[in-house]
Amino acid sequence: MAGTWVVVPTYNEAALVEDLVRAVHRELSGSEHRILVVDDASPDGTGAIVDRLARELPVEPLHRPRKEGIGPAYLAGFARALEGGAEFVVQMDADFSHAPADVPRLIAAVRDGADMALGSRYVPGGGVEDWGPLRRVISRGGCLYARLVLRTRIHDLTGGFKAHRRATLEAIDLPSVRSHGYAFQIEITYRALLRGLRVVELPIVFRDRRLGHSKMSTRIALEAMILVPRLRRLAP
Repeated sequence: MAGTWVVVPTYNEAALVEDLVRAVHRELSGSEHRILVVDDASPDGTGAIVDRLARELPVEPLHRPRKEGIGPAYLAGFARALEGGAEFVVQMDADFSHAPADVPRLIAAVRDGADMALGSRYVPGGGVEDWGPLRRVISRGGCLYARLVLRTRIHDLTGGFKAHRRATLEAIDLPSVRSHGYAFQIEITYRALLRGLRVVELPIVFRDRRLGHSKMSTRIALEAMILVPRLRRLAP
């Protein structure tokens, strides 16, 4: 089976999913890989596009019956990747906010010994583009809040562009993860740190989505604020 799986959750990404999948495939050409697209019953036809791509490329669709949040979508994708024999698992957004060209760098970091490689906006060399001042303040403030509450040196705890070793996902007890929204990204990284795993941050430039609308909402942001202190109850 494919050594590297790239897990991409989607909801209403018909305008971008084919370009994204083809771009990731180009970056990984020549290596054993599989792109797993986890679609939460998108009404815009995203799933049908992925089904068509699967007849041509190393793409696997995972159709879920309803939209439940980014956390459950990733957990379903991780479970399928591990079941399929993945050695390394990459997670990334479907809207080109995470550059496909950065995928090989993250994979190289875990191949070289990191347990988790995190694409970071907030280390030297990283950054964001196309965001207004308010969104920048909210994002940096959220990361700082989580960093202080959880007492960790990781700069971009809310970052969702990551590569994992198989053993990392097995160690952090995925079935017990409870976060549904963007707190999921914090919880996954924090669980790895609690287990003494090596998490490295690689600089990336995060770009606002090309088309469509962000899935971020006030409810999701509030969930993250409420759940972060509760993560300190997790046992190592």
